[in-house]
Amino acid sequence: MAAATASSLVSYGSGSDSDNECEADTGAEKEQPVDPDATAHLKPLQPGKTLALSILNPAPEVAVKESVETGTHLDPLLKEVSFNPTFETMFAPEFGPSNPFTTQQLAAPRNMLSGYAEPAHVNDFMFEQQRRTFATFGYALDPSVDTHQVSSVSYIGAVDEAEKNKGLTVFESYQKKTDKRKKVQGGDAGEIDNFLGPWAKYVDEKNIAKPTEEEKKELDEITAKRQKRGRKEEEAPAEEKTILHVKDMYDYQGRSYLHIPQDVGINLRSTDAPDKCYLPKKQIHVWSGHTKGVSAIRLFPRSGHLLLSCSMDCKIKLWEVYGERRCIRTFIGHSKAVRDICFNNSGTQFLSAGYDRYLKLWDSETGQCISRFTNRKVPYCVKFNPDEDKQSLFVAGMSDKKIVQWDIRTGEVVQEYDRHLGAVNTITFVDENRRFVSTSDDKSLRVWEWDIPVDFKYIAEPSMHSMPAVTLSPNGKWLACQSMDNQILIFGAQNRFRLNKKKVFKGHMVAGYACQVDFSPDMSYVVSGDADGKLNVWDWKTTKLYHRIKAHDKVCISALWHPHETSKVITCGWDGQIKLWD
Repeated sequence: MAAATASSLVSYGSGSDSDNECEADTGAEKEQPVDPDATAHLKPLQPGKTLALSILNPAPEVAVKESVETGTHLDPLLKEVSFNPTFETMFAPEFGPSNPFTTQQLAAPRNMLSGYAEPAHVNDFMFEQQRRTFATFGYALDPSVDTHQVSSVSYIGAVDEAEKNKGLTVFESYQKKTDKRKKVQGGDAGEIDNFLGPWAKYVDEKNIAKPTEEEKKELDEITAKRQKRGRKEEEAPAEEKTILHVKDMYDYQGRSYLHIPQDVGINLRSTDAPDKCYLPKKQIHVWSGHTKGVSAIRLFPRSGHLLLSCSMDCKIKLWEVYGERRCIRTFIGHSKAVRDICFNNSGTQFLSAGYDRYLKLWDSETGQCISRFTNRKVPYCVKFNPDEDKQSLFVAGMSDKKIVQWDIRTGEVVQEYDRHLGAVNTITFVDENRRFVSTSDDKSLRVWEWDIPVDFKYIAEPSMHSMPAVTLSPNGKWLACQSMDNQILIFGAQNRFRLNKKKVFKGHMVAGYACQVDFSPDMSYVVSGDADGKLNVWDWKTTKLYHRIKAHDKVCISALWHPHETSKVITCGWDGQIKLWD
């Protein structure tokens, strides 16, 4: 029996490698019978353990063969080899017979002082609960019994104590004690069961001081005032009205002032920019009518024959750019200063954003307020989507760090872009209106895909300052950003949105003010106002400051170069005046 087992092990040990070698040498050798003398030194195998260990360490014959051929053997416990062993030497099976006295426990590596502990799938809390219960009460659940398979529960340790306590653990017994002192929903200390509070023994209902009726009335008034002061009243939207300043709204052909004039000597219908632009030299007109500082000015789309302005006097005015340059219409409807305005593509409607937390949609021709929008936050900037098929959608940068997208048709918020960490100051559409760029008080610039509320580009450097005014160049390639460190930075607007380090425009003071920048139509000049009320003109190619004009007594907040004129620039300031320069 022992010889048969040994022979089977030897044949198992001389695995595929030796068979292959034999086939390679002779090609047709048959298996030789086992010599009994060769296996005489092997002891009879114990059933179970030794057999398993022998199978785990197969091929002793190959190892011996290897040592005969090379004369070397690697001890598996060696940390360093002083020669270059062959592949066969490295991967030869271990030498020597298996130790019959090695038990499975001793063979396992020690991971504790007392030996080897196998990891078991026990919840840490459950283990700790049973351990503490055993330490406190002297009993615990029997870990050898699987409660999922057996319905009865068995305990180890003080079984009598366990039955007496109904198997309660330390945590459950603590819970029972605390339940007695639980408060009832009223939240009054007196409602705790059997507990009247620390002052219970001193309470004498007869001698409790109560206020008189007059005092009670006075106290009620005081509490009512306090509650009213704490609660913010929702401001009702101001009443909208409009004033027409010209005698006839329509001419003899029934055309309104929105109709593009034909007699100004410039083809306002074409989108072509003038070939060559020149520096503005002198003031040729002043539009005065606002009683407080002007916040923003916008030219009529495409033609630029009308000028829209919003002011801190809560009014919006529409002016003529050509001819008599009159004030045509005043729009009144905000109860606080108006921050921003924006025309739609055709110029028939415009949006206004005010500090009264309302965004209002107006009809440019009739002066009627079409609709109003609010999310109870101050809108800092507002922009229509420039795509013709999306003219019913607009976005507004809010004081609560969000960019909110509204649908004019329903009057509801359809999207929120909520990634900025500060109030949103500007929104600029780029890349054929598929994307838009926003800047914020968090000193970052983010680029968004339309209708996707996750920014795909985030630009923020430790050296960057916040950029409260951004303008896209006429060719759509560059973004001019007014930075709070008194310089205008230029970012690429097409792919990478990289900072153009060669184009930095300096020499003006704008820290603390959102002075609007603009380009000349032929891209040869950059214009901007500053905190001293000056109009600054730089050369685009060399970034050299060419020209400075004292334009306003206070901050010159915006400068616009007329898109069809060679040298006409419109500025507005906090002195309430709008000026035309040529």
